[in-house]
Amino acid sequence: MHPRPLSGRPVAALGTLFLALALAGCASPGGLDPAAQPQDADSHEVARSLAGAPLSEAGFPRQDWWRAFGDPQLDALVSEALDGTPSLAAAEARLRKARAQAGLADAARKPVVAGSAQYAVAQLPRGLAGDELGGELMHNAVLMLNFDWPLDVWGGKRAEYEAALGQARAAEIDAQAARLALAADVTRAYIALAQAFETQDLALREQQRSEHLLQLGRQRVDAGIDGALALRNAETAIATAKAQVEAAQQQIDALRNTLAALLGKGPDRGLDIARPRLLQAPAPALPGVLPSELLGRRPDVVAARWRVEAAAQGIRSAKAMFRPAIDLSGLVGLAATGFSDLFDSDAVLGFGGPAISLPIFDGGARRNQLDARDADYDLAVAGYNQGVVEALHEVTDAVQAIRSLDAQECSLQEARASAEAALQLAETRYAAGIGTQLDVLAAQRPLLQVEQQLAALRAQRYLATVDLDRALGGGLSFDAPATTSLPNS
Repeated sequence: MHPRPLSGRPVAALGTLFLALALAGCASPGGLDPAAQPQDADSHEVARSLAGAPLSEAGFPRQDWWRAFGDPQLDALVSEALDGTPSLAAAEARLRKARAQAGLADAARKPVVAGSAQYAVAQLPRGLAGDELGGELMHNAVLMLNFDWPLDVWGGKRAEYEAALGQARAAEIDAQAARLALAADVTRAYIALAQAFETQDLALREQQRSEHLLQLGRQRVDAGIDGALALRNAETAIATAKAQVEAAQQQIDALRNTLAALLGKGPDRGLDIARPRLLQAPAPALPGVLPSELLGRRPDVVAARWRVEAAAQGIRSAKAMFRPAIDLSGLVGLAATGFSDLFDSDAVLGFGGPAISLPIFDGGARRNQLDARDADYDLAVAGYNQGVVEALHEVTDAVQAIRSLDAQECSLQEARASAEAALQLAETRYAAGIGTQLDVLAAQRPLLQVEQQLAALRAQRYLATVDLDRALGGGLSFDAPATTSLPNS
């Protein structure tokens, strides 16, 4: 018996019903849209805050910015850390996972062909299948190829792939950000180590000065010139200086351990780190293209921008779920009651054609999915906008800190010159027999105090330079996505 073809009226009725359902499906995401928008970086004013800072066309740091400090040991330590420490492994693993997820999203857009082979034996009971089929062993052999291709008519699958690709690009930039952060951490610890050695040197000089004072005090007490109070004061100064020497040594040990950990090595590695020999901190220079150009160089800002793009593509993918899905599928193969008959001409089987599905009622699942994607977009935009604000904040803080520290250093240099002049005068008076050695030792103390302040100030100046290099992106440069336009409902 052959099937009767459908008449024109039923086909027209089905077509009308399908069109109505399609229109209903396309209209269903209405009213759901994200609320946030990425801010224009140049809308943030920085001209007055950065006024007076030297501008340069080459104001962005180099990728090996730490070499500006002129210490070969620092260069070697940073290179050793970047060669592959455990702290970078997590970022690399996240990058591999994001790339794999992008590959999965891309594979979902492509045709799938699968093959199968089966040999089965079955026996049906006579009471169920009758004498004709029941009670006998039936042998079946099947060879088959299956084909499936979900057509991306509305671009939803491509949008899902683009979203995964955006996340992968963000993860790649995060990996670079982790390397920048590690280089900065090594440099900061190294600067602190240099300061700890200077602090220890000054404490030792103060200890020697106090011991000399104690020696002179004893002579004056024995001569009946002074009382025991001067001895007690000198002994207190010696004990205080010794405590400062021990504190500086403890800090040196701790910082060596910190550097060893940053290198991914055991504490013994830190014992091989010699005293730092840092040169003068380089003068700051700002690029004249802030703030917009900063957005292509700050890894956190660029990564946040890619996440905004990924979230926008996620919205496109979610909206495509409201529309009819078209799928091409088919199978072709051979089936027979045994292998000997498998390749006969009447063993060929086949089935295939397009299939259309349309969401009619899903309990609000798709609307909630779209609402969640809108929220993801708003979160990504908020993270990006906050990242721009933080980037400009960090750049401005570093520039203003350097400006202030340079001014403080000028004042302290004047104070040191005055202290050196006072010490020289005391030494001249002592050589001429007018003054005493006690006057010379007393004049040494203000000079030591000023040098202690200068050592701390130099370390802060080094750290501010590191902060500026990092705030300007550490010499890195990335491709940022173009401004994203969201699809209409």
